[in-house]
Amino acid sequence: MTTQVQALYDFAGEPGTTEMSITCGEILTLINTEIGEGWWEGRNAKGETGLFPAAYVRKLTPEEAAPTKMAPAAPRYDQAADDWGDQNYSAGDNNYQRGTSQDDGWDDDWDDDTYSEIGPGSQNYKGQPNQHQPLTPLPGMPINDYNQNIDDTASTFSSSMGTVRKNKFAPSSKISGESYLLATLNVEVPESDKVYIIQNEDGYAWSPISQPYSVTVASPKKESKFKGIKSFIAYQLTPSFNNIQVSRRYKHFDWLHERLHEKFTLIPIPPLPDKQISGRYDEQLIERRRVQLQEFVDWMCKHPVLSKSEVWQHFLTCTDEKRWKAGKRQAERDNLLGLNYCVSLVVPEKALLQSQVDNITDQCHTFMGSMDSSVKSVTNMCLMQTKRFQGPYKTDCQKVGEAFYSLGNALSLDEGTVISTSKLTSAIKMTGGVYIEIGRMYEEQPKYDWEPLGDKFHLYKGIVGSFPDVLANHKGAVQKKKECERLTAEHKMEVAQLNEVMRRTDVISYALLAEINHFKSERTVDLKATMQKFLRQQITFYKKIVEKLETNLHQYDD
Repeated sequence: MTTQVQALYDFAGEPGTTEMSITCGEILTLINTEIGEGWWEGRNAKGETGLFPAAYVRKLTPEEAAPTKMAPAAPRYDQAADDWGDQNYSAGDNNYQRGTSQDDGWDDDWDDDTYSEIGPGSQNYKGQPNQHQPLTPLPGMPINDYNQNIDDTASTFSSSMGTVRKNKFAPSSKISGESYLLATLNVEVPESDKVYIIQNEDGYAWSPISQPYSVTVASPKKESKFKGIKSFIAYQLTPSFNNIQVSRRYKHFDWLHERLHEKFTLIPIPPLPDKQISGRYDEQLIERRRVQLQEFVDWMCKHPVLSKSEVWQHFLTCTDEKRWKAGKRQAERDNLLGLNYCVSLVVPEKALLQSQVDNITDQCHTFMGSMDSSVKSVTNMCLMQTKRFQGPYKTDCQKVGEAFYSLGNALSLDEGTVISTSKLTSAIKMTGGVYIEIGRMYEEQPKYDWEPLGDKFHLYKGIVGSFPDVLANHKGAVQKKKECERLTAEHKMEVAQLNEVMRRTDVISYALLAEINHFKSERTVDLKATMQKFLRQQITFYKKIVEKLETNLHQYDD
């Protein structure tokens, strides 16, 4: 009997690969759940087959499954048994956007880039690599000599895993995480590059930032190259720790975002502003984009791991073109991507209870699903209110004002010499003028309240939408551990090798728990300040309206 699944979220398959695009609510027929790395193979109603994330769908019961006319069965992919089970981590909208060939003039060849500011000091960069894949694992944690015989374990481990076939459709081994879990990656991590996870009253957390700093994004200006043929907007970034300004284009942010997304797969990366081709040099649009870039930068600066990553520091501080290009290429050759980054993590030695971890991840999954729809609702509401303030609300007020002003003009035709009539006419005309002015106030107001609120929730929409992938990456590691437990029970793997896999899975779990707690703490502080600022602006706005109406009211006094 065939098994059918329903898509919980949209997924855009990568062109030219075995991935298949699915849309929310679509019914698919499962062909193979043993692809591994969190992928399933299925067939849609058109008979097209391909791979999609297991976390993006849910299995239907026989009662739910509607009879569908099936296309001829496609051959099964010969892949590893890496089923993630029936637990459905819904992977919501991921606001991370890959670079495209059509980039509205913001992205041309990097080697043609000439920076508008080439300054003195810059920091040499060791870098991170570039291999974007969906559903990749997250930044890992340093292993501080957990096992002295890790090299021996790694060699025997990899040979004993002959029955576990690697998924040829999975991301590159650089970022798939197998090399980390199977202990085949042998990298020495300097003490200065290690990231610690500690235990506090709230659970597990990233070690706090020792030297907090901020970065301002300012002075966006239109620049050009190739004698004006190519134009772009450059933003000036100034870190507080050195006060040296660097000039960055949107495409530089885009490149940085890709590197962060590939390296830190257990940390949701804040989104960038959406690209827009039409009117991209409009002053308001440029300023709005600057504000959203500032939101991105602020989140990066406050994150204990992202704020000190080498690629981020290189992005903030490099002012020399040659060093920039060298750092860029070095970043794209980084070996510590995805779960491989976990070798940089130092975690408590206490083994985690899997049932407790599962409980926390289930709660996070439920919360993020609810938060995702709520954040999108608030974002859309902000956009709608902005349009209404600048459209109908403004127009209605001005129509009211014009009507009163017209009444005043009519009365003025029969004023004669009666002073009281003249004062009344003047007051009514003033009422018309007040309402016209209130209409202008409505047009200007969104930039003080609704737009900043929308920018903040644009940030949260991207972060919340990335959490399902983070949970799916963790789930993949847990499933790999269960597979190794089965192999050990079948005497196909040594107990020592299983213990190493379990320890490394715990490292991944520690990272996930630390990131969940970081998001909770930031969310509480951030949203409180955001709502307070929004309400203050609303109060100020309506107080101004009341003041104008009260002033006009006094003009009717005898």
